[in-house]
Amino acid sequence: MPDFRPDPATMTAEALAAAFRDGTTTASANVAATLARIARVDGAVNAFTDVLAERAGARAAALDAARARGEPCGPLAGVPFAVKNLFDIAGLPTRAGSKINRDRAPAARDGAVVRRMEAAGAILVGGLNMGEYAYDFTGENVHDGPTRNPHDLGRMSGGSSGGSGGAIGAGLVPIALGSDTNGSIRVPSAFCGCFGLKPTYGRLTRAGSFPFVGSLDHLGPMARSVTDLALSYDAMQGPDPDDPVATTRAAEAALPGLGEGLGGLRVAVAGGYFARGGDAEAFVAVAKVAQALGATRSIEIPEAARARAAAYLITAAEGAALHLDRMRTRGHDFDPAVRDRLIAGAMIPAPLVERAQRFRRWYRSAVLDLFREVDVILAPATPCRAPRSGQTTFVLDGVTLPVRANIGVFTQPISFIGLPVVAVPVRLDDGLPLGVQVIAAPWREDLALRVAYQLERDGIVRAPVANL
Repeated sequence: MPDFRPDPATMTAEALAAAFRDGTTTASANVAATLARIARVDGAVNAFTDVLAERAGARAAALDAARARGEPCGPLAGVPFAVKNLFDIAGLPTRAGSKINRDRAPAARDGAVVRRMEAAGAILVGGLNMGEYAYDFTGENVHDGPTRNPHDLGRMSGGSSGGSGGAIGAGLVPIALGSDTNGSIRVPSAFCGCFGLKPTYGRLTRAGSFPFVGSLDHLGPMARSVTDLALSYDAMQGPDPDDPVATTRAAEAALPGLGEGLGGLRVAVAGGYFARGGDAEAFVAVAKVAQALGATRSIEIPEAARARAAAYLITAAEGAALHLDRMRTRGHDFDPAVRDRLIAGAMIPAPLVERAQRFRRWYRSAVLDLFREVDVILAPATPCRAPRSGQTTFVLDGVTLPVRANIGVFTQPISFIGLPVVAVPVRLDDGLPLGVQVIAAPWREDLALRVAYQLERDGIVRAPVANL
């Protein structure tokens, strides 16, 4: 074998899998390089809560042996990946960022999408830090410490999939899995400068993951390239009898269509609500992407502010209902910021929740009507670049607002009705990255991925390598 050393800090999953297939590297070498980088770098970033060195080594050795026998090993063979610690990992309690869940019995098996990733040849190397019970946009955890932004260790990684964003941005793994209820894939993707896919609600099974808000929760991948998003997304698709919400709709492979170009695609920029309430640079990032795509049309998403408010209300009420027993018996073991929001959610009158759900049905119909006119809509992912660690307020449009509650102002109206989104990282200068949402109609992840791929190919968006 040639003297080849896999570099987890710069190589994509696609490149690592190709090197494994052609014999340039081994799965064991890929895992060893990954574990070495985690040991060297993660003390500063704090992305991992669990490193599965023994398990990963055994899995890699088995893949190397299978390749030596000439057996097919899958499209992600030899590729290390990690998962937010709300995914079940066999032998570990599913902590979901909390202190309380550490007392749970260890998971009997991996979560469904973890199993599907490994069936495609990927190798799980660990569990990742997250905001407690996913009720977070900052990436700060009072039990495990904050995940720091790999591009500026004094800044937030974003949440609640902060460990996933931090792990990709720091070059620790090429693919990480996260969850997104109101923006928890898209926010850390934006802050940490990586690509993230929030699929259509119900597209990927959630079996074997700890819930937050059942009517809003999504699972999805974060990665260093659009091709890696498509590879992992394709590996995880398919109905699952263990998740009644998981679609029985026929799976559509995204990877083969990435290079088809954008001929005929109608791309518009979200105006109105999505063009105010943030720092100017957030809108400059959208304009840069729009210009590269030749998108000159602006489109108004009706009642987006009301949609964001309704999503906020439903989140608080459903989240509180899930945790009522834990709050009664172990309230002192919660992050106080999370506990206070859950207590407030428990006191929301039922008629208000019912009104929010009725509005949700109207809003979904109104937004779907827009997709008769356009195929893809562009919007900011966050109202600003990553705030400083511990920062509790920021100023948007001259108004001082709480950080934790308002980072998701542009993501909540989209996930509220389960639309598929690819978050793409944009760098306007040498500073911190920003994110742009590439939004498509339900079940059209392929269109969002094609647009993101074109932008990446043309050098408009990219995942920068952190200097760690």
